[in-house]
Amino acid sequence: MITRREFFQAALATSALYGASGLGNWARLAAQQALTQDQLLQFDDFGNVTLMHITDIHAQLKPIWFREPEVNIGVGEAKGHVPHVTGLEFQKMFGIAPQSPEAYALTYADFEALGRAYGKMGGMDRVATVVKAIRAARPDAILLDGGDTWHGSMTSFLTKGQDMVNVMNALGVEAMTSHWEWTYGSGRVKEIVETQLKFPFLGANIFDAEWDEPAFEPYKIFERGGQRIAVIGQAFPYMPIANPRWMFPEYSFGIREERMQEMVDEVRAEGVDLVVCLSHNGFDVDKKMASRVKGIDVILTGHTHDAVPQPVLIGETILIASGSNGKFLSRVDLDVRDGRMMGYRHKLIPIFSDVITPDPEMASLIDAERAPFKADLEERVGTTETLLYRRGSFNGTWDDLICEAIRSERDAQISLSPGVRWGTTLMPGDAITREDIHNVTSMTYGACYRNEMTGETLKTVLEDVADNLFNTDPYYQQGGDMVRVGGLSYAIDVSRPIGTRISDLRLTDSGEAIEPSKAYTVAGWASVNEGTEGPQIWDVIESHIRKLGTVTLQPKNPVTVTGL
Repeated sequence: MITRREFFQAALATSALYGASGLGNWARLAAQQALTQDQLLQFDDFGNVTLMHITDIHAQLKPIWFREPEVNIGVGEAKGHVPHVTGLEFQKMFGIAPQSPEAYALTYADFEALGRAYGKMGGMDRVATVVKAIRAARPDAILLDGGDTWHGSMTSFLTKGQDMVNVMNALGVEAMTSHWEWTYGSGRVKEIVETQLKFPFLGANIFDAEWDEPAFEPYKIFERGGQRIAVIGQAFPYMPIANPRWMFPEYSFGIREERMQEMVDEVRAEGVDLVVCLSHNGFDVDKKMASRVKGIDVILTGHTHDAVPQPVLIGETILIASGSNGKFLSRVDLDVRDGRMMGYRHKLIPIFSDVITPDPEMASLIDAERAPFKADLEERVGTTETLLYRRGSFNGTWDDLICEAIRSERDAQISLSPGVRWGTTLMPGDAITREDIHNVTSMTYGACYRNEMTGETLKTVLEDVADNLFNTDPYYQQGGDMVRVGGLSYAIDVSRPIGTRISDLRLTDSGEAIEPSKAYTVAGWASVNEGTEGPQIWDVIESHIRKLGTVTLQPKNPVTVTGL
């Protein structure tokens, strides 16, 4: 008798061959460079439950360019597996035709040329069109938001997330979880959750720090398609490490694996037919959690910004990754019978903004939210002749420009910039507006500090961040990508343990070796320390770009990587 896992494995193989997971159609369209909205939304209805998932929007209301990572290093058991496969290797893994729309949407290869052909992606008015189309076909569909929604743009910063709250309420989201939302401070989060959100703010792993008691709703049970569906929320577990603890001192987080198992057992005891985890753990953390927590049918993963065109099967749990910045929306249809998930069909829907018609009501709302700031948003600061992108294990060109600006404007030998995954892309020839600068820097602790650090301290900083990224145990991967550097080069052996990965630190201006006991002038931003002083990072970058007029960058490559 075939087991349920064997059935799921067969389903994965079938979707790879016949396009049940949304593959194949794009490649066939590539020859005529033609896409239509109907083709993007085509889906053969399946089963009796439909989930829609969007995550890591980072407050991007309008269509954007976003280049997927070129370097995404996996270590330990993750090496060679998604999401740690990029470019042409990713295309080969999923049978994606080079130069096709899906090659453009899902990989960095030929990004500039394909971007010119296929246009920008995202836009919440286009997402609204997709959501309404799915609801027309499946009125009981559940729309879930994986967090990192209220943060990441100039308007979200100026309104303290209000623009995104209004948009997500209008979109009809039915539950969300969280991460960067907390950087507005616990008071602002509570204000929104208690007085403005029209849907639950879930976090089974968020506890009151003083009393060690659950602080927010852990789950929501929906009755749809004749089935009872439990959605358990899992907020980003490392808030006090990756972001300033002083902004939300009342709360503690953590993976809390035992708590997740308790919640699964609790909803199963209540007779639910399907258990969904709406998670902001990150892909590799969710893979490990799925292997250890029993009874989860679906994990909708977020945080690491991965766009994966097929579900990943861990035991009997399917893991769905829906990208970032509004580029994609996942639709998952499930056959739920007798309290079990018996089958599924999935599609990662690309939001090609030139193809999908904007929803008029959402477009009007977005324009109204942006109207008070329109002149500031659109003010031209300079122009770029270089493709400006972030996202990847090490520096991108946006990071190089930021580090260059910090060194120049703050008169520092060395600059440090956080390896955050959010930040949109600009094409060569694009104007650089104030909004564009905020899209890669906007946060509530953006002061650009300047101080002295010894060579030993610099190495310790790099070692600590490297362990967040390259620890072979996913539960110890607590940050984003590697800290970006300017004026400094170093070597890293990703295969070594903490404290021994970083070597050969040098000043790039002179080639001089960094001495452990010597002090160096270092400037950076996004310090988690309360009371950090300095100009705001977006003002630093704007000043630098205005002096340049036109940005032209040469590749820096300050990091030598071994141990792969």
